[in-house]
Amino acid sequence: MPRRTATMLTSALLLITMFCVGALLNVPYAEMSPGPTVNTLGAHDGDPVLNVKDRPGPASGPKKYDTSGHLNMTTVRVTGSEYKMTLFGALSGWLRHDSLVVPYETLYPDDKSAKEVDQENAEEFTASQESAKAAALKELHIPVSTHVLVGSVEKGAPAHKRLHAGDVITAVDGTPVGKAESVAKLVTQHKPGEKVTFTVIPAAKAKAAQKQGRKPSSKDARKVIVGTKKAPDDGRAVVGIQPAVGHTFPFQIDIKLADIGGPSAGLMFALGIVDKLTPTDLTGGKFVAGTGTIDDAGKVGEIGGIQMKTVGARKKGARYFLTPAGNCAAAAQDKPDGLTLVKTSSIDDALSALKKIRSGRTDELTRCKAH
Repeated sequence: MPRRTATMLTSALLLITMFCVGALLNVPYAEMSPGPTVNTLGAHDGDPVLNVKDRPGPASGPKKYDTSGHLNMTTVRVTGSEYKMTLFGALSGWLRHDSLVVPYETLYPDDKSAKEVDQENAEEFTASQESAKAAALKELHIPVSTHVLVGSVEKGAPAHKRLHAGDVITAVDGTPVGKAESVAKLVTQHKPGEKVTFTVIPAAKAKAAQKQGRKPSSKDARKVIVGTKKAPDDGRAVVGIQPAVGHTFPFQIDIKLADIGGPSAGLMFALGIVDKLTPTDLTGGKFVAGTGTIDDAGKVGEIGGIQMKTVGARKKGARYFLTPAGNCAAAAQDKPDGLTLVKTSSIDDALSALKKIRSGRTDELTRCKAH
């Protein structure tokens, strides 16, 4: 066989081998890409994303106003936990502008099952909705009362199947509690192995009260005795719950958006609620998107996957993107053409930016800059 022919044949065989290896060899990576972006002022799958309802009874509910334009929340699509990325898939993702390849454990930590990750994302999404409602109503000077509740229960812990997520905690060992941190303080006064008496209002009854726009009633409270165990880190007495803060709103606000997880839509939900409860049309008909966590006080926090969210928003038609201050530098490094990134640290910042956008004073916007 001539040397040239042999060389070409060997090269072809090597290429075929490399192709097969690349197509079959799994690598420990996952992929992030732009996910759906949904207008919080509009409908999704035929239902309003935000729906402010009058509470039952003779009392009138809040006055609601028409809105226009877009206040889009943004998402990131990730490969599922069962997906096995090949070497070719990773290389393809690294080369694409609208994709981000990350280590698998970034999305699915070794110490958590896929089901636990999904559950955590769902809980964060629910918590972000509550904070968005609280921040929006506080911005509008509408009173919101708070209470302590069971945020989550550790599987197999003493509290498992005795206390449930959503139960309102009114007292521990007879001492009233008004702050989430007070629960741990009272529990740790015990020695591991001792029992703690919780006074709680079951989650179902607390939820029913919330829908009626009233505080959970002490008449519905019951006492639950829970054992304690030794905490693995410092040996304190614990029962295996994570206390959280719940809110009682003067009227019902429903947020309906399926198959979405995580806390990053908080800011856009809050702005959507404010828009529906004020006569001012916040966007002036403009297409604004954004992201960011939000706490009860209206502070905006940074999120993950910012580049994927800006790409998704621009593809949908957004011209302005409300960007958490902590994400500004990363977002500005790879900004889609035609999209203005607006630095946002609070709901007040966002409302100020929207005022400038709808009035045409966009040169006054505080824009994100790459370091």
